Amino acid sequence: MPLPAAPPTAAFRHRDFRRYQLARLLAILGAEAQSVAVAWQVYQLTHRPLDLGYTGLALFLPGPIFMLAAGHAADRFDRRNVILICYALQTVASTWLFFLGYHHTHNLWAIYSVLFFIGMGRTFSGPASSAFVPHLVPPEDFVNAVTWGANIFQTANIAGPALGGVLLTLTVPFGLSGPPLVYLLCIVLLLAFLALVASLHIRIGRMEHGRFSLKLVLAGFAYVWRARLILGAITLDLAAVLLGGCTALMPVFAQDILHTGARGLGLLRAAPAIGALIISVALTWIPLRRKAGRNMYLCVTLFGLSIILFGLSRSLWLSVFALLIYGGSDMISVVIRGSLIQLATPVEMRGRVSAVNSVFLGASNEFGEFESGVTAQWWGAVRAVVFGGIGTLAVTGLSLFAFPSLRKADHLTAESLLATIQSDTIEPVD
Repeated sequence: MPLPAAPPTAAFRHRDFRRYQLARLLAILGAEAQSVAVAWQVYQLTHRPLDLGYTGLALFLPGPIFMLAAGHAADRFDRRNVILICYALQTVASTWLFFLGYHHTHNLWAIYSVLFFIGMGRTFSGPASSAFVPHLVPPEDFVNAVTWGANIFQTANIAGPALGGVLLTLTVPFGLSGPPLVYLLCIVLLLAFLALVASLHIRIGRMEHGRFSLKLVLAGFAYVWRARLILGAITLDLAAVLLGGCTALMPVFAQDILHTGARGLGLLRAAPAIGALIISVALTWIPLRRKAGRNMYLCVTLFGLSIILFGLSRSLWLSVFALLIYGGSDMISVVIRGSLIQLATPVEMRGRVSAVNSVFLGASNEFGEFESGVTAQWWGAVRAVVFGGIGTLAVTGLSLFAFPSLRKADHLTAESLLATIQSDTIEPVD
């Protein structure tokens, strides 16, 4: 007799999961508002898309530099403590941004230095955070936890950019206005994050007990390379978002193409998250159970088409519609990839495998912003976005043939995914 279906809110039955997701909501809310303020501040200083691209590059560079150390730390030390230390450092960085903004700095390199520091904190916290979630819920609630984690992320992505856009237009007592006001909000929210995570009951301790060696540090990369299913999912996401990202160019579209100003920028930044939130809520009621690989490919195709529509649009509301589709299609891919990577990885290696995934995500997001800035400088913002969408479609087609195991992936369960990996690897997985 089949087991009864779990309720849509199954993951929230667990105290630590509830607190951790509230902490994530606050931290991401502040980070997204802060990213809008940084982009606006940089573009107002130079009016060059390339300088917006450099903000993404500054956030991306710590990833490849510290990837191996970050994954090793997540498996070698208590993941909760790693998260606390990293976010404490990010609080210091946001305070630094506040003082730079308050004193009206024109030194872009000072801003880029802070962003590099923030990127370093994210590099170390990312693997620890990804590997932390499976400890907060039992295995049967894990996909539900991933879906709700994505839901929380998108909720913050809606509120954060919109809040950042509104705060950029306000003036409060003590002469605070514009970016410094947004940076102050981020500091307060990061402090709340630290308090909530410190209150969690769970203590994971050390997961990897082997003696330190280069082979041990590189084990996550080696596992991803051998496991074609995971390699395909990560590579597809990297190529699609790297080519198809348009977030860095939204200040250009808001000011020079759609003529909507700072509030329009907040709306454009929030639109993908609204689409993603709608889909993530739907997935809590209609969870992904079958044909995971096929659904991922369909959604990446829709993702590419929405990018082309956004690039060609000259209407704010048509642009918002395209970005709703953009975010909604990406959400399904995020849930599938996030579930697949954690479920198809041994528990003691999740930190190192998550570190590899984090670098790929950084390459697709932060380095993708740099790529967008460079191509926009060469071709103009519209051509850069449209050609990026076409490139996304081309890569999706090639991936169908390069990674057949991903295309054929069906059930999102550890047993099914590990069996697929064991039957389809470049060499046997230990």
